[in-house]
Amino acid sequence: MAEFPRQKDDELYKAVGQFLSDQKLSVEPANYAFAYRVLSDPAGPLARSVAALTDGGVRLTAHDIAELGGPEAASGAPQPCLDEGLAEPHTARVAAEAEAMIARAEMQVADFSRAVRSIHEETSGFGRDLAASAAAMRMAAPVAGLDEVVRLTAAMIDRAHAAERRMAAAEQEAEALRSALDEAHGTARRDPLTELANRRAFDEAYAGLPPGTPIALALCDIDHFKRVNDEFGHAVGDRVLRAVGATIAGECASAVVARYGGEEFALLFVGVDSDAAIALVDRARSAVAARRFRSRATDAPIGVVTISGGVAAGTSDEPREALYARADAALYRAKAAGRNCAFCAA
Repeated sequence: MAEFPRQKDDELYKAVGQFLSDQKLSVEPANYAFAYRVLSDPAGPLARSVAALTDGGVRLTAHDIAELGGPEAASGAPQPCLDEGLAEPHTARVAAEAEAMIARAEMQVADFSRAVRSIHEETSGFGRDLAASAAAMRMAAPVAGLDEVVRLTAAMIDRAHAAERRMAAAEQEAEALRSALDEAHGTARRDPLTELANRRAFDEAYAGLPPGTPIALALCDIDHFKRVNDEFGHAVGDRVLRAVGATIAGECASAVVARYGGEEFALLFVGVDSDAAIALVDRARSAVAARRFRSRATDAPIGVVTISGGVAAGTSDEPREALYARADAALYRAKAAGRNCAFCAA
């Protein structure tokens, strides 16, 4: 079984980075905190659990980390069981808080926009009424002091027009802010590297299905992805991730395709049985294997990039975690069978 040696402070920092790199986990506070808790107490129960899961060079999955309690798992704290439900990762809570802030801002902008539009309409009407009154006074018979009234009215008209211009500018700014919020709303559900849906969007799509909907959940993982990063660098690895994600999405256009974490992609097929889902996943697998990648910097061939897949079918009544676990087990069967293949859950 793998063991994690105790580290000094300066060594611990480097060890955490290496741990994240080895496990293909993104460098974000939640994952860093999880790695820190593992490596800062190498004899603790969390480190022992991680060592058991990674024995033999197997990398951690997002599902494994969630089962271990995610970044909130203290080194000496008892680990939750599957029937206790998966602990929500810190990143998911942060995303939820950000989403709530966006929603509140959208409501405030909408209220402001309505108020500005109403004031703009009233100001425009007031300006028209003043202009009509001034025209009528100019056409009327001369009256003592009328010139001064006309002058004051003209000044009020100018101020009304200036107010209209300011209101129009404010309304344009409100619309621009609303557009920015709409974009932020979409960004919160999109993986910035691949432009696919992210885990949050995938989970929301699953949760939004009507009860009893026939579905299939598939997991696809890039085989030996660490080799690509180690030999060609992370910039090339990012290109491969984008290309593989685009290929999977293109071949499985009917599915919700998300980058679920690291080099793992999740697919949600609605109204599709296991046979149809595995056929689509296998078609995507063949399309990925047929591509040839080269390094832009050196033009050196990267070689064949392949993916493995696991599919589990059920209904939307089944908890997502349970369906994910069955698909994950099928994915590991594909890895054990030599990779570059896909299996259905038993």
